Amino acid sequence: MSTPGNPFGNSSGNAPQGRFQDEMTSPQTLNLAPGGETADTLVKDTTTAAFTADVIEESRRQPVLVDFWAPWCGPCKQLAPIIEKVVGEARGKVKLVKLNIDDHPAIPGQLGIQSIPAVIAFVDGQPVDGFMGAVPESQIRQFIEKLGKGQADPVQDALEAARQALAEGQNDHAAQIYSAILQQQPDQADALAAIAEMLYEAGERDKAEELLGRIPADKQDLPAAASLKTRMALDAQVAELGDPIALEQRVASDPSDHDARFNLALVRNAQGRREEAAEHLLTIIKNDRQWNDDAARSKLLELFEAWGMTDPATLAARRRLSSLLFS
Repeated sequence: MSTPGNPFGNSSGNAPQGRFQDEMTSPQTLNLAPGGETADTLVKDTTTAAFTADVIEESRRQPVLVDFWAPWCGPCKQLAPIIEKVVGEARGKVKLVKLNIDDHPAIPGQLGIQSIPAVIAFVDGQPVDGFMGAVPESQIRQFIEKLGKGQADPVQDALEAARQALAEGQNDHAAQIYSAILQQQPDQADALAAIAEMLYEAGERDKAEELLGRIPADKQDLPAAASLKTRMALDAQVAELGDPIALEQRVASDPSDHDARFNLALVRNAQGRREEAAEHLLTIIKNDRQWNDDAARSKLLELFEAWGMTDPATLAARRRLSSLLFS
């Protein structure tokens, strides 16, 4: 993930000296971010009307975190002071923009925010990463460090290595990495869900469900576990859709046959051809946004959840969806 330069950075490389250096860098004084912004200016509330300026355009200068919250949400109240503290201590590496989904439901609806608190990171005008729930301060700090510097913690590095091994067809090696992760963190949801997914793809649905059941109750809704559950549900639905060759023929003969294109998207997803699935749904959205009560966008958001927030197909399709919605 490429990160734009920090406009608040000190390009001169010269640091104040002596007593003035102590005063200017002391957190007990003005708590300035690089370039002279106070920490308070790094956190702001936004609205539907201001979202493009506060998030899309601002993220072209430095990463912007969008905190989707609501006044009635207890975990949101737990997360707010923690994330604001970490953003302030990051001193200009990122900005935090808060959006009350009760007052401004359009944006979270368009981006598929289905539970809160949810934090989405925008870079260069596009959503690139995120997390859900009142996560610990350490995890927020790691998230910002990864966003700003491209660095990840050892577990995240191991997870990425396992994903790469899977992409290269080295399933045994990936399974070994996931097992090593679980030795260190037995309830690591991504590793448990990944092994469950491998079992599911091997036709071992019962074993996959059993492994998902080992994920602690408070982590069952995390993206890695939720995505596989959603995929299982989608696959069951696709089994009833019919012959994919006939659907292809219908789309080829009539590109505006959105019913056939929609069903073909589900079939392609079940076949693991995620980019094609997203392409069919994006085509429907582009040509007829309101078709079947916005069914194409709703299904695409459901697929994002099934694929996972950081899957390449999700990131690519979410960028295109964002361009369609905000252009």
